[in-house]
Amino acid sequence: MGLFLFILLALIAIIFSLGLIFFRNQVYNALCLIVTLSSLGGIFALLEAPFIAVVQIIIYAGAIMVLFIFVIMTINLKQGWPPEKRKWPVRLAVVIGFILFLELLWAILKFKGVVSPLPAQPGTPENLGELLFSTFIYPFEITSVLIVAALVGAVVLGKKRDQE
Repeated sequence: MGLFLFILLALIAIIFSLGLIFFRNQVYNALCLIVTLSSLGGIFALLEAPFIAVVQIIIYAGAIMVLFIFVIMTINLKQGWPPEKRKWPVRLAVVIGFILFLELLWAILKFKGVVSPLPAQPGTPENLGELLFSTFIYPFEITSVLIVAALVGAVVLGKKRDQE
């Protein structure tokens, strides 16, 4: 039963991820992303990580996507980009996608068979906190510095718009 649910949730995630690529309406893209993130939450639940599954569904599929839909509804997206500027973002996306594919391929080939030491139940808040503040303390701190820098940048950009 677990394998069937995993395959079903994985197919839903793949199909709606492809919907993100092929739909041209931003609201449809946001709805496809909600379904994709919810199915990922289901996969986390199948991996016996209930805390991460609930956080995935509540925070990402819920709160973040409500924010995305609110932004989509408030800005004027009908204008779009001028035709002369449409080609470089697509080219950049293809190059970045190819680089990420090569990195993924490299990681799969290099770390094939390597098993990381995880606790018996990695999805509980206690074990997650222990891993974050012991094994992954440096990435955790670097992420917090990056988030603070992004917040300061957003405030500075917001202040410049108010002054103009």
